[in-house]
Amino acid sequence: MVHKQEGTVAQALQAIEVNPYEMFKTQVRLAGTKLGLPPDLLEVIQTPERVLEVSIPVRMDDGSIRVFTGYRVQHSSARGPCKGGIRYHPAVTLDEVKALAGWMTLKCAVVDIPLGGGKGGIVCDPFELSEGELERLTRRYTAMILPLIGPWRDIPAPDVNTNSRIMNWFMDTATALRGEPMYAIVTGKDVAVGGARGRREATGRGVMIITREVLARLGRDLRGTTVAVQGFGNVGSVAALLLHQAGAKVVGVADVSGGLYNPNGLNIPELIDYVAQSPKHLIDGYSAPGVSSISREEVLFLDVDVLIPAALEGQITERNAARIRAPIIVEGANGPTTPEADVILEERGCLVVPDILANAGGVIVSYFEWVQNLQSFYWDEEETNSRLTQLMQRAFRDVWQLAQEKKVNLRLAAQMLALHRVAEAIRLRGIFP
Repeated sequence: MVHKQEGTVAQALQAIEVNPYEMFKTQVRLAGTKLGLPPDLLEVIQTPERVLEVSIPVRMDDGSIRVFTGYRVQHSSARGPCKGGIRYHPAVTLDEVKALAGWMTLKCAVVDIPLGGGKGGIVCDPFELSEGELERLTRRYTAMILPLIGPWRDIPAPDVNTNSRIMNWFMDTATALRGEPMYAIVTGKDVAVGGARGRREATGRGVMIITREVLARLGRDLRGTTVAVQGFGNVGSVAALLLHQAGAKVVGVADVSGGLYNPNGLNIPELIDYVAQSPKHLIDGYSAPGVSSISREEVLFLDVDVLIPAALEGQITERNAARIRAPIIVEGANGPTTPEADVILEERGCLVVPDILANAGGVIVSYFEWVQNLQSFYWDEEETNSRLTQLMQRAFRDVWQLAQEKKVNLRLAAQMLALHRVAEAIRLRGIFP
């Protein structure tokens, strides 16, 4: 689904002042200082290895040519090939892509898989494009970034407003241009063309696993827990469905078109079926007994046990953090909470499970898909889910233990663990030349 920018012009200007890349650099400095890492090493970790901006000419259905802007950022290959999604969104910026690539580096490190961080994006509204225009845009973008990517260099994946169909086109274009099968050049494909079983649900499943783990650490059962989910795309809807199936009560959801609230719990399977059939795959227009409409921001302020922000970055800020009532926040989106908001939430006693841990399920199963593509040996979905659960539980345990030992919050603990692993890889490899 399309996620429009939130808020007013004033809020948009504020977002520019605290842009995602500045957020990322601030987080690296804080965690790195806590670890005692030297400033020059932190400078290396903060700075992406490569930044590519491309112009993408596309012939539109009416015969005209329109030029789109695209990006691919490779943040770090210290621990392995770069890995990260591609988003199609009208608000894509270079700083956003650089931040997302950096967070991917930390995410891969915190769950301890042998990959680094990358990210890509195209400035466009895919819902204004026909299927033919979307395909031509994807194939030309693939051709433009192909010199920098590959199974041992940089492996893209789906992200906001991209899906398996787009990844199929990406793989097919690379195969045609390279003249050899390139299944391992991208993940998130359909199973029939090398995709991993369980990949589509992986990020949302990881959010559910982490929610269950944090509740268990607090001596609470998932059954009966009240949950609100901001964002009802792939991550939010899957997390909501799996939590619903596990016995949690999802009382509020929202997307760009608005929000829904039912204190007795929403019928998540019915809502997912509705969204699948709606013109732009939005919750707008859904109605059911006991369900009331709320604004898309109000879902953040519901009186629930667990809040899952699963939309875009920068949704919880110093302007609204004090209004959040959920004692537990599990970040399904990348960078949904600004550093200023983090301070407010911590002062209020909120337990925040950070994005680089909570939403790592997607990159873990992308790693599984990449491994299967390279080996031409494929697993069933049960094995994928079992291995995903194992890695998510291990990562949560590592972060939780470090937080207890160092007496820091979970975000700082996750960042410290990830930075330690990245810094150690850089130290062992040395600086060329």
